[in-house]
Amino acid sequence: MTEDRTPEPTRPLPGEAGWECFEVAADVGVHAWGPDLASCFRQAALAVFHLIVPLDAVRPLEHREVSAQGDGPETLLVNWLNELLYLHDIEGFVVHDVEGPEVVDGRRLHARLAGEPVDPTRHPVGILVKAATFHQLAVITEPDRVRARVVLDI
Repeated sequence: MTEDRTPEPTRPLPGEAGWECFEVAADVGVHAWGPDLASCFRQAALAVFHLIVPLDAVRPLEHREVSAQGDGPETLLVNWLNELLYLHDIEGFVVHDVEGPEVVDGRRLHARLAGEPVDPTRHPVGILVKAATFHQLAVITEPDRVRARVVLDI
């Protein structure tokens, strides 16, 4: 049985960044926000990796460079998260933090990840996240923040 690490829902203030998870039939969703697109996408990535292994259990021992592209912010978010999940699947890399990311024109993203390979003796087993999906996908730009909603296939 996996431990429930879903944070309590929060009400973000202007300029703040954060994330929360929500339940979807047979899947899990992430709601992320930040003062700009880059910050929002960083929060979404942190939420996804927190589901896999609690962020505070991961040490920033190694770094990886990751890039993604998309036709717009929504596609970019899905491609970004799937690129991170691919890295996790291939290398067993889990994230402690995301440095950057840099978003260009809402269509290209580059970031540096700090983390380490999964260590089963130290890292609690979390949720197996297969992919970010387009189901209920939304990226909403408001005057003081950007909010994103993405459903993850588990």
